Amino acid sequence: MNALGYPKLKCQDPVPSDIEVSQSIGKEVGLLPITDVAKQVGLKEDEVIPWGIAKAKVALKARDSRADQPDGNYVVVTGINPTPLGEGKSTTTIGLAQALGAILGKKTIACIRQPSQGPTFGIKGGAAGGGYAQVLPMEEFNLHLTGDIHAVTAANNLLAAAIDTRLFHEASQTDEALFKRLCPDGKPFSPAMKRRLRKLGIDETKAPEDLTDEEKSAFARLDLDPDSITWQRVLDTCDRHLRKVTIGQGPNETVKSATNEGERVQHDRKTGFDITVASEVMAVLALAKDLKDLREKLGAMVVGYSKKGVPITADDLGCGGALTVLMKDAIMPTLMQTVERTPVLVHAGPFANIATGNSSVVADEIALKLVGSDGFCVTEAGFGADIGMEKFFNIKCRYSGLKPKAAVIVATVRALKMHGGGPPVSAGKPLQKEYKEQNVELVTKGCANLQKHIENARKFGVNVVVAVNKFKTDTDAEIEAVKKAAMEAGAFDAVLSNHWAEGGAGAAELAKAVVKACEANDEKSFKFLYDLNLSIKEKVEAISKEIYGADGVDYTDVANKQIEQYEKAGFGGLPICIAKTQYSFSCDASAKGVPTGFRITVREIRSCAGAGFLYPICGDIMTIPGLPTRPGFMDVDIDLETGA
Repeated sequence: MNALGYPKLKCQDPVPSDIEVSQSIGKEVGLLPITDVAKQVGLKEDEVIPWGIAKAKVALKARDSRADQPDGNYVVVTGINPTPLGEGKSTTTIGLAQALGAILGKKTIACIRQPSQGPTFGIKGGAAGGGYAQVLPMEEFNLHLTGDIHAVTAANNLLAAAIDTRLFHEASQTDEALFKRLCPDGKPFSPAMKRRLRKLGIDETKAPEDLTDEEKSAFARLDLDPDSITWQRVLDTCDRHLRKVTIGQGPNETVKSATNEGERVQHDRKTGFDITVASEVMAVLALAKDLKDLREKLGAMVVGYSKKGVPITADDLGCGGALTVLMKDAIMPTLMQTVERTPVLVHAGPFANIATGNSSVVADEIALKLVGSDGFCVTEAGFGADIGMEKFFNIKCRYSGLKPKAAVIVATVRALKMHGGGPPVSAGKPLQKEYKEQNVELVTKGCANLQKHIENARKFGVNVVVAVNKFKTDTDAEIEAVKKAAMEAGAFDAVLSNHWAEGGAGAAELAKAVVKACEANDEKSFKFLYDLNLSIKEKVEAISKEIYGADGVDYTDVANKQIEQYEKAGFGGLPICIAKTQYSFSCDASAKGVPTGFRITVREIRSCAGAGFLYPICGDIMTIPGLPTRPGFMDVDIDLETGA
């Protein structure tokens, strides 16, 4: 039996495919009923909403009812700049949690992000972990889960429809006609409408018919400037052909010409799609503290500006309440289990390159309360530490008030060889011989990338443990070179971990190192990289210079105009969430190692005022990926006999 009292994991050699591992454990060992997983961590019956046999939503009262209990140890897992194949950061998060719980007997919950179907059917695959360090059942985890991402898609696109519908009706109606349709005879102002009245300084207790003509016009006409709209539609699929689209081209989408009497003109405009996890709605979900905070954040999302420069929000469109109704179940994290029956909370979305890329604040808070002072919450920050970890510290921890005790940086010999000058690594192509044979020189050169990430993490005042995620082609000499370089850079410890092949037992030494790092940590040492009182440009430059190593930052005319607009609107004090490539410290994905002599180019900045940050888009990063020639969906099919 393992430390939790369950049968020890029996690992096969060679390790089967991820889906074979998931399905074999389900058949041979069996999944623990999700209600038993809940009891294992001390959840009460009324705090759990089962969602089938393998999943359950966890109510926020699980945190609120334990407000007086001390938090557990807070550990964030991040990684070096990866290859397109991924370096096992999610796998390490799960493996570490299994080791802490099933091997060391520590009360532990892993907090990870719900995968996007974009990469699941694209290049990278799912995000359930892998081998003998994964979440079960893998297929349910990677597809649909409990519908949170679909809820985000629905909410985002409802707001997009509201924007274009309002533009259309305002272009074709007078103020008087607009008001009459918004407030039909005998119908009072809705709660959402009263929010707009308060914003305008109009007495919300008035009945619609009691407003003056001036008040009616101010209420009814948003006068949204189409050129200022940054809100886009979303879908949870990689589809490059939707990056730029023209909408409003149907025969019924015409309005009277403003210049030629009697003529009708097409009411169209250019816009585009983002992938769902890049939506501000997802960011709101990740950062909201409770249902009330979710409502306020969703209503405060800015979609554009009036022609007088006034920010127009979801609440101005009367949409905030409806968005919250769509998201009311999504605010609750989803409980699942690993192959060793340790608990996992799944919440919010991935993509730290174009989003915050971290699991939610509420999931982490629930986990920290459930595990208690001697336990561990192992949470995941997306992609390389230069983006996912930086956003975890500067945005997520700033809003949550939580202080991590250790940061685990995942490194692989493969990725370090690439950073040391090895040939390119591409999905779908065989690895070249440099990655299959010992080459300590390449590894040593590439360790500069790892050392820069360690240096960056230490700037925030946390202890750093390096996890060398073992691949079968790694040699002892290469692994020792990585560990030596990590310690020279100031890591608290550097440990080989073989959780993919051995489950929690393969990560036992890593778990012990993390426990020691947490014990040695001084929470008072934790600090942010920048002060919110700095200007927008000063904050962007602090990240670019201190974390990426850039010489400076350049801004397009569009970005400069947006910065001026945001500062006038009062958004200058928000933190920064930079969108850039995950493959390099720079904006050039091909610049490996630790590039120098480069500058960051900000091509545009979007305001995520509801979520609470500004979103500079740098270099040529795309907010919706494309599909490769041979997408992952070609390997997905169903067994017609079993339905699995």
